[in-house]
Amino acid sequence: MFTENSYNNQQFIDWFRLASPYIHAHRGRTFVISFGGEALQSTDFANLTHDIALLSSLGVRLVLVHGIRPQIEQYLQLYNASTQYKEDLRITDETALQCVKAACGEVSTNVIAHLSVGLTNSPSLQAQINIVSGNFITARPLGVIDGTDYCYTGEVRRVNAVAIKHHLDNGAIVLISPIGYSPTGEAFNLLTENVATEVAIALRAAKWICLSETEYLLDEQAQLIRQLTVLEAKKLLTQLNIAKENNQSLNDQYRQLSNAVRACQGGVQRVHLINRNIGGGLLLELFSRDGIGTLVSVDAFEHIRKATIEDIGGLLELMEPLETAGILVRRSREKLEVEIDHFTLQERDGMIISCAALYPFLAEKMAELACFIVHSHYRGENRGDILLAFLEREAQQMGIQQIFVLTTHTAHWFQERGFVQTNIDALPVTRRNLYNYQRKSKVFIKKLLY
Repeated sequence: MFTENSYNNQQFIDWFRLASPYIHAHRGRTFVISFGGEALQSTDFANLTHDIALLSSLGVRLVLVHGIRPQIEQYLQLYNASTQYKEDLRITDETALQCVKAACGEVSTNVIAHLSVGLTNSPSLQAQINIVSGNFITARPLGVIDGTDYCYTGEVRRVNAVAIKHHLDNGAIVLISPIGYSPTGEAFNLLTENVATEVAIALRAAKWICLSETEYLLDEQAQLIRQLTVLEAKKLLTQLNIAKENNQSLNDQYRQLSNAVRACQGGVQRVHLINRNIGGGLLLELFSRDGIGTLVSVDAFEHIRKATIEDIGGLLELMEPLETAGILVRRSREKLEVEIDHFTLQERDGMIISCAALYPFLAEKMAELACFIVHSHYRGENRGDILLAFLEREAQQMGIQQIFVLTTHTAHWFQERGFVQTNIDALPVTRRNLYNYQRKSKVFIKKLLY
């Protein structure tokens, strides 16, 4: 008997199976996680620290970089003092510097306290998490820029990566505040994102995860931008630079995206920009294939390539639902092994999300497009069009003038892309002889433009 409890159990099983490859992939990797001082003022901060503790328990090497902006403002109010900003940077005078030091002490203490809580049913229970902080950042003053003296506002000069790695090797979480020290004993106020960027680069981190207070990065259709290559991110920065003049949120996005590009160019594999206000956002981003934020990476998160023998299991899994429904002719593993060189696939973070096979008939300058599949979770986002365009270019390189498909269910999709219905007499003779009259597939042909 199927019950609601059975459904919930199956949901959990499906999620756990989906997450398991990421559990293996993340173990032993170094992640830098940054968050603003606003996070500590949120009622959800305890859940965030529990999620951080969970990552640590799964073997992820963690460096946390926290912000302190709202806490600095609170201390300034206590001193009846104010501060000036120029180009979104605080001008840190003597009074503001005292507030920076007090805010760093308060926030770092609270972060450590939250990570030390051993609540029942939380990842911190009996976890014995060790948190280490210290003078890992050497800084220097920004100095005078365009006539403005930034006083004790500084920039990162050097990161003591050796010391940080030593503590990570010993299983500790490293906590870094946005304050740096000069060889002459001075302290400087630093931007959190800049510190996180330089730390991630120095450690050659696998990921920098920026938990942001700003809105999502959206495209022209107001849809979440899920991934950007460095080249795409640079183009977007040009657009944001123009639009940010009258929009503080866009100014914050510009700064974060600029740092993301710098991190990737400096050797960080991936940068994740996540809205901090989403409950469980850290876990959703790291343990689901699509995540909930924007991924910036050197290479495309999705890419198209030729299939290999190692892909057969994934291809069979992609085909199985359509074969069961009678939409596709069933292929044996042996047949797929023989024909694997004809297959092209689109991969998303290690998962095959679309595929197609191209069978050339060179004498007739024709090719058959077969086994054209897009995973049900990824339809409606132009992936089929991208794959079709890729295969049309491949056919043109072989001198193919026409491509054809035989289909029972997707006639309209191909018609909308320039395929014209014809009869089996238009097919190459060898393919015509293999036509299955029981399936009664419709034949569509498209002429390729050169």
